[in-house]
Amino acid sequence: MRKGLKDFQENGNINDYNLNNNFKIMAVDDEEGIVDSLSIFLKRSGYNYTGVTNPVLAIDKLKKEHYDLLVLDFIMTPYHGDQVVEEIRKFDKELYILLLTGHKDLAPPLETIRRLDIQGYCEKSDKFDQLLLLIESGIKSIKQMKEIKKINSELKDTFDKLEKAYLGSIQTLRYTVEAKDPYTRGHSDRVSAYSVLIGKHLGLSENDLKILEIGGLFHDIGKIGVPDSILKKEGKLTDDEYSEIKNHPSIGAHILSTAEIFKDIIPIVKHHHEKYDGNGYPSRLKGNDIPYLARISAIADTFDAMTSKRTYRNALPLDVVVAEIERCKGTQFDPNLADTFLNIIKNNYNEIEEIQEKYK
Repeated sequence: MRKGLKDFQENGNINDYNLNNNFKIMAVDDEEGIVDSLSIFLKRSGYNYTGVTNPVLAIDKLKKEHYDLLVLDFIMTPYHGDQVVEEIRKFDKELYILLLTGHKDLAPPLETIRRLDIQGYCEKSDKFDQLLLLIESGIKSIKQMKEIKKINSELKDTFDKLEKAYLGSIQTLRYTVEAKDPYTRGHSDRVSAYSVLIGKHLGLSENDLKILEIGGLFHDIGKIGVPDSILKKEGKLTDDEYSEIKNHPSIGAHILSTAEIFKDIIPIVKHHHEKYDGNGYPSRLKGNDIPYLARISAIADTFDAMTSKRTYRNALPLDVVVAEIERCKGTQFDPNLADTFLNIIKNNYNEIEEIQEKYK
């Protein structure tokens, strides 16, 4: 019996071990000690693990075999990690890639990470806690991608079946997230309704209103990839834990990226935490570079967060909420869209109350 399996029988659930063994992970690092250390951690968790110290051999192996997730060192010889990813993306667009850096100052530019679709990176350390959290999140994301692919493949023959699968997938994944994060229950419904309300006051098309509706319902789906221990923590989050939370827009977008039917809502899912002044996440987009419908959802999302009771505070009074939206015009929010919503609060607050009453 392998050591990892023995550990799992003593300390964990053997079913989880068997499930993890279905996922193939490759680590590429020219430091043999890192590869060996990862082998101990990942095999103990039941993953099907391969360690490679030569990036050229790794590329060749990835061409011949399927792997679900790649952990890749950035500074290597004869090729750096971004050069390796450049080659991999020529034949594999879907491989989930995590980049390891010796120091954050040595990380590749953000533009390179975007262009090569690298899902995350973290600094090397003697402890693997943050990396293991990223791997756990990545595997959860991959599971959902595989499920969506399976549904899309099985039901692509007719439009009606595809539409039914689309709506069913939305509800199923939403309920999964709500089971993980009780705060999400009702929150996504209200964000969806507030977004549509703003869209109607802006005179948007029925198609845009539909995208706002579905995008709002689905905007936090990436939390499926955030560990439960972080989502349910009542105390203050550590910097690493907060970094994990900030990954949920990218995780959500990656989950949905494999199905054509989700393409219209991905900008909302990925960019609802961007800020108008460019200080948001995950892409630090600024001003009109932020997708228009995502800017609308950002206001709806923040409004509901401020007016909802949380574990660490009560709902904020409306005058405080209004003052905060006013203060953040042009920094966090598109000023024109913020004015539209403030006008709704001032002159049509009954429409907001109807939404709050419906989705208590």
